[in-house]
Amino acid sequence: MEWPRDPDLKHHRPFSVDKKLFPEFPGMIAQLAAENFHTVVITDLHIANYPGHNYSPYDTGMAGDHFVKNVDGSVYSGEVWPGPSVFPDFTRAQTREWWGSLYRDFSKIGIAGFWNDMNEPSIFNTPTKTMPEDVVHRIDEPGFMTRKASHAEVHNVFGMENSRATFEGVKELNPALRPFVLTRATYAGGQRYAATWTGDNSSTWNHLRMTTPMIENLGLSGFALSGADVGGFAGTPQPDLLTKWFEIAAFQPIDRDHTEKWTGDQEPWAGGPESEAIRRRFIEERYRLMPYLYTVAEEASRTGLPIERPLFLEFPEAARDHHPIDIDLQAGGEFLFGPDILVAAPPYPDKLDSYSVEFPSTLWYDYWSGLPVQKDSSSAADPNAPQSPVDLVPLTIWRHPSLDSLAVFVRGGSILPIAPLVQSTNEMPQGPLTLRVYVGPECAGSLYLDDGKSYAYKNGASLRMDFNCEVTAEGLQLRIGKHQGTYPAWWREIRVEVYGWSSHEHIASLNGLNFSGLADGGSVARETLTVPDDGQGARLVLK
Repeated sequence: MEWPRDPDLKHHRPFSVDKKLFPEFPGMIAQLAAENFHTVVITDLHIANYPGHNYSPYDTGMAGDHFVKNVDGSVYSGEVWPGPSVFPDFTRAQTREWWGSLYRDFSKIGIAGFWNDMNEPSIFNTPTKTMPEDVVHRIDEPGFMTRKASHAEVHNVFGMENSRATFEGVKELNPALRPFVLTRATYAGGQRYAATWTGDNSSTWNHLRMTTPMIENLGLSGFALSGADVGGFAGTPQPDLLTKWFEIAAFQPIDRDHTEKWTGDQEPWAGGPESEAIRRRFIEERYRLMPYLYTVAEEASRTGLPIERPLFLEFPEAARDHHPIDIDLQAGGEFLFGPDILVAAPPYPDKLDSYSVEFPSTLWYDYWSGLPVQKDSSSAADPNAPQSPVDLVPLTIWRHPSLDSLAVFVRGGSILPIAPLVQSTNEMPQGPLTLRVYVGPECAGSLYLDDGKSYAYKNGASLRMDFNCEVTAEGLQLRIGKHQGTYPAWWREIRVEVYGWSSHEHIASLNGLNFSGLADGGSVARETLTVPDDGQGARLVLK
């Protein structure tokens, strides 16, 4: 393939800033930070082969013998964005340490994260578009025998060792903060060092459709924090494609709108106020769901369970014949967002035809209305027709797709923690924490919270709560767990919204004492009540 070329490649030297375009770069970063914009910059792993010009990454790399070599012992050079480039030998511990030190100046001025791109490694002027197989690496690593290895052996781990060097280097420069690293290339175990994305996709409906199985597969392989370029990287998306991509990505681990140079505008507001309003609604819903998403992300960090999940992970034998629902054609757009939210995008998102939503169990609620899902009479199977996979699942409904909507459902028996809307994760939510209680079997939920930035959680500076509910002859009982950990909650009250159950006496008690304020939520929530939360736990009974 032909790569698009910039006529002024000398300005693409990693770890440098174009002072003509960014004359006050540190000031710009500080100003953005003051407005809650976190800057993540690209640091490609190729170093410009630029001797004699005081280009520190090249000079210090040569002095430390940090670059991979040809068979004859000379330093290997390949053409990438800066032109001729050399490549760090990341299989050497001392090279990774040197690489990490290159982030010092950027870390000092407040760059929030680093994005390792082109790290397969991508090289323009070779038949394979990567490093020749006979290029020589040196394995020099504690616990391993020191030896030489060809690139054919090292290739698959090269990108991971790049992100490892970045993570360890940035952490060394600021030990109190968790580094944010994003990588394009990685390997098994690379989730310890970086989040990843699916690579340079295209602005097509088919690539939107492919996003779901790709993220599911990454999650099952240990890469819980993954995503795709929203709207597509290559090409300019149709406005409707961009809108639908924003909707689906709002319920995926990483929601990142990104496109290549030379393409049309792709920001959320591109395409006019009607498109912007739809996209804004879904982006804002993601912020409201942040307590749930962060709780699921913390679970992933402990257990390896992915954030975006195929249905079979939670419901391995949902169908009567035990086949995984995920393989049904009509379920091709479905996935679980954490254990409790089911996103049912159309199997072909560009088609306007109605489609069948397959559920892996019988009790689900519509996320947007709060109403229990009722089986459509039109979805009943023809007794004379051949049996199909859709006839074997516990529940199906028909949905007609529209541009401004996405079919999203909540598992019966879930308790979702929801926050007031904020415009940044740095912003303190104002108002009560909301618990949406979807009555059903084994009704439970949890919440995890910490500062999102530091390692203080390792010393107990976190907050964990558990919730459970049950319907008995006494009424509906909700147990709000005690705050575990030392991290302070941002709320002082909890708003309880109950779905799928109605009060008969309109009486509430909190810890055995009568409590006023129980209200009918109308068409959205059947019952609502706001109670104080002193952190000691509570028992709420509704009758």
